[in-house]
Amino acid sequence: MAPVSSLASTVDQRIADALSAALPEAGSAVPLLRRSDRADFQANGILALAKQLKGNPRELAAQVVSKVAAGDVIKEIEVSGPGFLNITLTDQVIIETLAARAADTRLGVPYAEQPGTTVIDYAQPNVAKEMHVGHLRSAVIGAAMVEILEFTGEKVIRRHHIGDWGTQFGMLIQYLIEHPHELDHKSSRDNQSTGVDGETAMSNLDRLYKASRALFDSDEEFKARSRDRVVALQAGDEETLAFWQRFVDESKIYFYSVFDKLDMEIHDADIVGESGYNHMLEETCRILEETGVAVRSEGALCVFFDDVKGPDGKQVPLIVKKSNGGYGYAATDLSAIRDRVRNLDATALLYVVDVRQSLHFKMVFETARRAGWLDDRVHAFQLAFGTVLGKDGKPFKTRAGETVRLQDLLDEAVERATAVVREKAEKAGLSEPEIVENGRYVGIGAVKYADLSTSAVRDYKFDLDQMVSLNGDTSVYLQYAYARIKSILRKAGDTGPAAHPELELAPAERALGLHVDEFGQVLAEVASSYEPHKLAAYLYQLASHFTTFYDQCPVLKADTPAQVENRLFLCDLTARTLQQGLALLGIRAPERL
Repeated sequence: MAPVSSLASTVDQRIADALSAALPEAGSAVPLLRRSDRADFQANGILALAKQLKGNPRELAAQVVSKVAAGDVIKEIEVSGPGFLNITLTDQVIIETLAARAADTRLGVPYAEQPGTTVIDYAQPNVAKEMHVGHLRSAVIGAAMVEILEFTGEKVIRRHHIGDWGTQFGMLIQYLIEHPHELDHKSSRDNQSTGVDGETAMSNLDRLYKASRALFDSDEEFKARSRDRVVALQAGDEETLAFWQRFVDESKIYFYSVFDKLDMEIHDADIVGESGYNHMLEETCRILEETGVAVRSEGALCVFFDDVKGPDGKQVPLIVKKSNGGYGYAATDLSAIRDRVRNLDATALLYVVDVRQSLHFKMVFETARRAGWLDDRVHAFQLAFGTVLGKDGKPFKTRAGETVRLQDLLDEAVERATAVVREKAEKAGLSEPEIVENGRYVGIGAVKYADLSTSAVRDYKFDLDQMVSLNGDTSVYLQYAYARIKSILRKAGDTGPAAHPELELAPAERALGLHVDEFGQVLAEVASSYEPHKLAAYLYQLASHFTTFYDQCPVLKADTPAQVENRLFLCDLTARTLQQGLALLGIRAPERL
């Protein structure tokens, strides 16, 4: 099906045609259309045009109004203030446009005009370490951007840049070689038959890490053997690599269990950790040095920037290779850029990474541009996110002052949400399995929405009581709006949704219809600016418009059969838009709550 023209684009074209007809000397003037609380839309472009033509804006606006084709689309247009155009649409065009959206499985949302290939780097846990609340934002924001970009037609390649390399692995591997039965069970994605769950895998890793650290700190001979093992690992020794792989596989069991709780898919092919670029590091350094992008400074290979200076006024470099021959994080990140541009044909690189790493990525991106790996065809962007705070406004910690385990946090969210669902279960007619399932969807949805409804770069407070509330800007409010609509549609029985463009619309119907029509426009903006919180805001406003509509416009007890069908039509399209929007944020919408 062909994309559906939005009401805004239809009106914009009508006003642009009128501008050209009334003021041909203006060229291709832009109407500057926006939604308005004084009418359906307001066009502000004539003010700028009046300055250009040295004319009276109200007189020019009157000339434009005289050329507007009225009737089928525009019901009323008037000049306001210093030359604004207030535009009211016909009820007919609103319903006809919505009917065209309803006839399309994509709700009339067009694909991007020039889709490319975006590599999204998100959800970066560390091997042999527990995931904590700090990993939540990268995973949730990244997964939402994957869904949104794919919906627009972009080819998206997921990359989980896990921490799977470094000196600590010498210690861990050496201990495992000397205590070979510590991880004696199958370690793979398909571990259901082994009975090994994420908690068990993490418990094994945590126990092994503590034991190896204790031995490393107390036994000089073991410490020496561990350091030799690091050298063997970096040299590609087969036995050492085999043990290292066991750590990675064991960690994946744990990773997958956490992502499963988050209702997210993660696949082996998407996991390309630090080790995946190990073979490229020396070449990356050589290219940077040979091209003059990096220079030697005190034995280290560095890149300098005029605008990056320390407190002493001296330039702070990006260290690509240390003076002892070791590689910094920059070497890995730059090698990853080379790989993603050269081998994956990426046109965009999106990094969902903590805002505290902004300077690092600014220097990495600039280095890649100087080296020619990023250019006008390929851009890189850090979708920086802020910190998760507790109710007290301080970084989220346990009472003991420790970092909150992500698994514990998710379990508590589901527990709280299940209690909320259970309170309403009898009225909704939910069985115990449905209560448990919906409790999970509501709890995980609440955690995701609290994160996604805040601008990523801002810190936000983690308050479970507020997150699972039925009132306010929460996912539960949106999920209940969806469930309420599904209940109405079930109660309608044999009467189905049907659009009736001939009917006059009540104010709440018009407001709901106009907002539903903005869905595609919002998605396009979110995809281009990487701001998923704008989609969350749109969905909250949609649920709020529906609540007003539901309060003011009887659906099943409307005055005429045609009005019943038309209001059911508005309900159905609202539900589909809510469900699709929530799905793009990674949130499920149960049909009964």
